Amino acid sequence: MVTGTGLVERAGELRESARRRAADAEEQRRLTPDVVAGVLESGFARHFVPVGFGGVEGGFSEFARAVAVVAEGCAAAAWCASVASSLARVAAFLPAQGQAEVWAGGADAFVVGSLSPAGKAAAAPGGWRVSGSWACVSGVDFSDWVVVCAVLPGQAGARLFALPRGAYAVKDTWSASGMRGTGSNTVVVDDVFVPEPRSVDRQRLFDGPAVPIQAVNGLSCAPSALGAARGALRLWTGDTARRLARGAGKAGGPGPSLGTYEAVLARSSGEIDAAALLLERAAHVADRGALITEAEIARNVRDYALSTELLVGAVNRMFAAAGTSGQSAGSPLERAWRDVNSIATHIALTFDPAAVLFASRPFALEAAA
Repeated sequence: MVTGTGLVERAGELRESARRRAADAEEQRRLTPDVVAGVLESGFARHFVPVGFGGVEGGFSEFARAVAVVAEGCAAAAWCASVASSLARVAAFLPAQGQAEVWAGGADAFVVGSLSPAGKAAAAPGGWRVSGSWACVSGVDFSDWVVVCAVLPGQAGARLFALPRGAYAVKDTWSASGMRGTGSNTVVVDDVFVPEPRSVDRQRLFDGPAVPIQAVNGLSCAPSALGAARGALRLWTGDTARRLARGAGKAGGPGPSLGTYEAVLARSSGEIDAAALLLERAAHVADRGALITEAEIARNVRDYALSTELLVGAVNRMFAAAGTSGQSAGSPLERAWRDVNSIATHIALTFDPAAVLFASRPFALEAAA
């Protein structure tokens, strides 16, 4: 049975193809072209695109479930799928003419980008001249458009600018211990003119009229960790069952006892389930759109960080009990362990700032009671 737009069901097919090519993506430090094609064919790019431009204006709950499904096979593919959805959603804040340019070739345009104000922009007749360098732009090698953020000299705030492929260069800089397959290279823009319709004040992302970005920013990241942790649990459970069948876990024998394996299974699976419930609630709240309250925003931000901490704990525990075979460099479990720990370092998932935001709002504390 197909649910919603069918994104979750199509994500299941993408999961299997991404799983088969995960090792290749690791080696090449970017997704393989067939997996990128699968991301677009599955409907991730068009998920948040306005209907008027060929999109489906899908919801956050469906999006988060679909990303987690893909991540069970390959966290890097899931991350880039999330980028394709999330940056298209950002592009939907552009003026109508700018949106029409971005999706002139169809709603499956692959939009990537960075919301960090790492560039500079100066007003020019009919638009802006933009320069700068933005690191860690996932999926950029296959992108059709990029959205970058720049500050304006002498002015507070920042603006977003949409540039088509050919208006920016890609510098190969991505070398990381985890999420290697995301191809998160650097975008370089050298004094490029951007027409006014392809620019918008970044504050629009925070003020609406759609759901504020701070309420959903972590939802672009945490579901990839959730899916990767689920994939790790499946791998660890299978490996452990085979280890026990060979005689491991016996009382008085070498290595962990059967009780140790049972405790790892129960606690790690429980933490993964708890993280999933937190993210499910956060996505459900995000689907309320402009009706979301400040208390709910603060709770969502907290829950993105807290769920990720739970996932890191679960994966680290399984990895510690996996033995040398499970910890072999390049093994699927070892890759999932690296990927989850890497995802957890994203600024949107940092717990301490989330705690400050939550605790500084008395109404948030009341909502949690």
